[in-house]
Amino acid sequence: QVQLQESGGGPVQAGGSLTLSCAVSGRTVSRYAVGWFRQLLGKGREFVAAARWSGDNTYYADSVKRRFTITRDNAKATVYLQLTNLEPEDTAAYFCGTSAALMLTLYRFYDYWGQGTQVTVSS
Repeated sequence: QVQLQESGGGPVQAGGSLTLSCAVSGRTVSRYAVGWFRQLLGKGREFVAAARWSGDNTYYADSVKRRFTITRDNAKATVYLQLTNLEPEDTAAYFCGTSAALMLTLYRFYDYWGQGTQVTVSS
């Protein structure tokens, strides 16, 4: 059974930082990419960042480039998303998912998701 577990969210002031974690189990992680999406209440999921397990290919939404960094620890089967210089507009539930697709910026190409972790940025 494939499971993803996010952690690390919470309240933070604007300009602050958080590190989110996504632990993956039940799948050979070297074959899949892991992506982070965020979702505001009542809205669709927005692509944030993704990383392939093999190689160093990473992808970011324009809105988070130079502020967020995605990294992975293959030995721990965990992907991290470091959030810096946070803005109130970054407030959302953050989800991680796994994908075997080439296109990683669309949520429909992800097959498993975690339950999400809430990030709340106050001004």
